[in-house]
Amino acid sequence: MCKTEGMETDRERTAPRVAIVVVSYGSDAVLPAFLASVPGASRAPLDTVVADNRPADGTVERLSRDAGAHYLPLENRGYGAAINAAEATIADDVEWLLISNPDVTLGAGAVDLLLDAVDDERIAAVGPRIVDESGVVYPSARSIPSLRSGVGHALFVRIWPGNPWTRTYRRDDASPVRRDTGWLSGACLLVRRSAFRELGGFDDEFFMYFEDVDFGFRLGRARYRSVYEPAAVVVHTGAHSTENSAEMVRVHHLSAARFIGRKYPGPILFPLRAVLRLGLRVRSALMTRER
Repeated sequence: MCKTEGMETDRERTAPRVAIVVVSYGSDAVLPAFLASVPGASRAPLDTVVADNRPADGTVERLSRDAGAHYLPLENRGYGAAINAAEATIADDVEWLLISNPDVTLGAGAVDLLLDAVDDERIAAVGPRIVDESGVVYPSARSIPSLRSGVGHALFVRIWPGNPWTRTYRRDDASPVRRDTGWLSGACLLVRRSAFRELGGFDDEFFMYFEDVDFGFRLGRARYRSVYEPAAVVVHTGAHSTENSAEMVRVHHLSAARFIGRKYPGPILFPLRAVLRLGLRVRSALMTRER
């Protein structure tokens, strides 16, 4: 039977309400493509909040309002802090958050496909297959780094990309199969809002990088599931807002050290943390010098 005007399908009637949170930092060149992709990502209406970490000449505000999105100017306290601030402005009856970078375009029906993957109330995060403009899959669903995989990946990924520790960490098989994973890339993921609030959102002590690793780690510790759904596809054009690569290398390693402190706390593990942090400082210095 065909759908008639004024009637809703069962899927539309029962779909959880979703709000999109996208963080901009000088993103006026890529934000229009993201906002234009939003209507096709779901059959149901999607509210969008643009959290602007770099309010400047009003361009991002205009782009947001022209697309029907809510605009939230912020002092730049980092990616996770911006997500948290935007989430706090959203109506309480919204059940899901789609968190995204601005240099992403959402594939047709991507949000609905992510929602369709939720077949268990313990699923608190669902991530899509993220590809670049050439269709190459980015390893966005990874294991929580362990001592073995984390150290092996850090030491060998640049000189031996196919090493077993990197393969274990990234699970980089590009297999189009839905699966549970340790954490999902913050470039684009759907999050159950009740779980987000239970955990206190992203840890805003991570200015940039590893806030998604930490969030996935805390979800798992709270016995929630993170699921990779490759049927949903988004295109990520790259880290356009990373203006100073040497500085970003430094920030990345600082965030890695902070995560190590969270995963391996307590006085007994202090020697381990000290050794790992020293290794990160050395690696950061070497990579920064190359820049």
